Amino acid sequence: MNAPYEVLLYYKYARLNDPQAYAASHRKLCEGLELRGRILIASEGINGTVSGTKGNCAKYRAALDENPLTMGIAWKIDEENGHVFPKMAIKVREEVVTLELGDEDFNPVDLTATHLKPAEWREAMKEDNVVLLDARNDYEWEIGRFEGAILPEVPSFRDLPKWVRDHRAELEGKKILTYCTGGIRCEKFSGFLLKEGFEDVYQLEGGIVTYGKDEEVKGEGYEGECYVFDERLSVPVNRTDGAKVVSRCRHCQAPSIRYRNCAWMPCNAQFLLCEDCENAMGRYCEKRCKEIDLMSRAAVVG
Repeated sequence: MNAPYEVLLYYKYARLNDPQAYAASHRKLCEGLELRGRILIASEGINGTVSGTKGNCAKYRAALDENPLTMGIAWKIDEENGHVFPKMAIKVREEVVTLELGDEDFNPVDLTATHLKPAEWREAMKEDNVVLLDARNDYEWEIGRFEGAILPEVPSFRDLPKWVRDHRAELEGKKILTYCTGGIRCEKFSGFLLKEGFEDVYQLEGGIVTYGKDEEVKGEGYEGECYVFDERLSVPVNRTDGAKVVSRCRHCQAPSIRYRNCAWMPCNAQFLLCEDCENAMGRYCEKRCKEIDLMSRAAVVG
């Protein structure tokens, strides 16, 4: 593929003394380069996904690589034919990924688990007494995950600490391998696991995205696709055994990776919907949503 645009996925834990000032200067940089995307900035660092022309993305990478605060970023780069975001949004938050530890919060600059490169991860998965722990939200792992991984049924990253405390027995005495999309959540989540007393903890360096791009492992052991937070919604990972689909349409249970939002706006839930069911029943997550929406539309017309 030789497309004119790129999508950059990146993060950097750092120490930003004035996040608001950094965000203001960063916004000027992005606007000048006509980038679009979603960037979160906090005193603990920066987390972003942006799209733009190859030339402007190269200038953006150079600007961050030259800044002492952000140098050393491990960029994940995809080629695309155009923007994958409708606009640029830069927000200042308390955390770049929200774990909500309160007074127990920490910066992964100070505490995080050992990183495993893709080839090391592939071999570690084969060891005895190992558990793979998915650090993503349930709607993310629904369309793809490492084979045999523990999949916490949590709708938000902030729910993971409680899940861990409720499921300690599944993890005690095990070698824990934790993973996420691009690595940023595992930096903090693995540190949390260490603070909780788990001693044998490792994380996938660069996350699922890097694992899928690695030319040695080629995504081996990953099932389905990887959920991403842009207009693509998912990207392929495993290049060793074809595109296996593990997720299913909510209505008919046919294999599907098509995420859609419920057409009844007060609901707007994101759910899996195959093309046949969308054509037959419309873009509704439940029968009740369709009935309410059609009644409200009829009342307006009447």
